[in-house]
Amino acid sequence: MNLVVQGQKVETRALKDLATLTGSEGIGRLGNNAFRLIDAKPHPDLAAYCDAHQLDFAFVPEDRHLNNFRLFVTDMDSTLISIECIDEIADMQGLKTEVATITEAAMRGELDFRESLTRRVALLEGLPEQALAQVFKERLRLNPGAEAMMTGLKNAGIVTVLVSGGFTYFTDRLQKQLGFDYAVANQLEIRNGKLTGRVKGEVIDGEAKRHTLQLVRKHHGFAPESVIAAGDGANDLPMLTEAGIGIAYHAKPVVRMQATHAINHAGLDGILRLFA
Repeated sequence: MNLVVQGQKVETRALKDLATLTGSEGIGRLGNNAFRLIDAKPHPDLAAYCDAHQLDFAFVPEDRHLNNFRLFVTDMDSTLISIECIDEIADMQGLKTEVATITEAAMRGELDFRESLTRRVALLEGLPEQALAQVFKERLRLNPGAEAMMTGLKNAGIVTVLVSGGFTYFTDRLQKQLGFDYAVANQLEIRNGKLTGRVKGEVIDGEAKRHTLQLVRKHHGFAPESVIAAGDGANDLPMLTEAGIGIAYHAKPVVRMQATHAINHAGLDGILRLFA
């Protein structure tokens, strides 16, 4: 097995320490602040060392590369982008703190997602539709490495899906901007230019995310092990565990515990470097 080590800054001393710790036979460079420790072995002190030095680490089979995968499915809020859109919309109503508290509890798995979404969206009743455009223009930012990740996935011929418990207003625009093949999210009900406080149609919760992954995978005839999924909250766990590789990206503890790999410090392009 090879050990992929990456982060915002990887010091030479840390690489040497890790090579000694894991009995690695050599070190290869994967990119800026990303390295492969060849034929590394697990060690009980590895996680603590990397945590102390703000490094991500993952054991990856030598023969596993990006071209082994056919499908990539990702969450939007706090994964592809740096914000929770509903929290920022609520801020237009002066209710960000109240809504964000519910959002955080849902992402930690302490609240049923459907219930939390209903409660949060109800608080948006009466807000002008223009508030959505304001959030997209003024507050929505891609997480570091998002564009590089999408370029790498496209170059590898991987089908890409954006699936979110957020809203179609944002996923539709990001699909166009970044070139996702599919985008699925909740649709806010709007009447006379104002939000009604309800969503239209099926609620996209954790099980709906899993089902979306399954539908696209089966439609294209891809094997389960050829799927990578990425997310940060408890409602992403069904699709992360459904995928061959489930990546917890800057995620809640409950998600990191159950994912195949965790990226806590590197950007989204760190997903590519895992399988370089």
